[in-house]
Amino acid sequence: MVEGDGSTGTAPEVAEVWDEWREAVTMTPAALERWLTTDESRSVGDTHGDGESTGHASGRRIVEILRSNKTDLTADDAAHMRKVVGYVHRHLAQRPDGDVTETPWRWSLMNWGHDPLG
Repeated sequence: MVEGDGSTGTAPEVAEVWDEWREAVTMTPAALERWLTTDESRSVGDTHGDGESTGHASGRRIVEILRSNKTDLTADDAAHMRKVVGYVHRHLAQRPDGDVTETPWRWSLMNWGHDPLG
């Protein structure tokens, strides 16, 4: 367990990334969990040969983080939260022209907990 900042029990690393994380992750845990069961969710991302994309695995971890109490999050959770924030920011900068509703670009973002249309 990572020692907190003394006042809230929250790991200092979590406190540092919290606001950006809350802006980047726009989907609820239930919505993200439902999304991860779809064929579209499983159809995007790099799988590294194991059958599950990096983004899909990240989505499962994001659901766990969203369902946790902030004070229970660890430095490892904060590292994943920073990874999510970075991915979402980079991917948003690559938005394609036109309607993105049914695009792999949107689906990839949704695997990382961000629905650009939500």
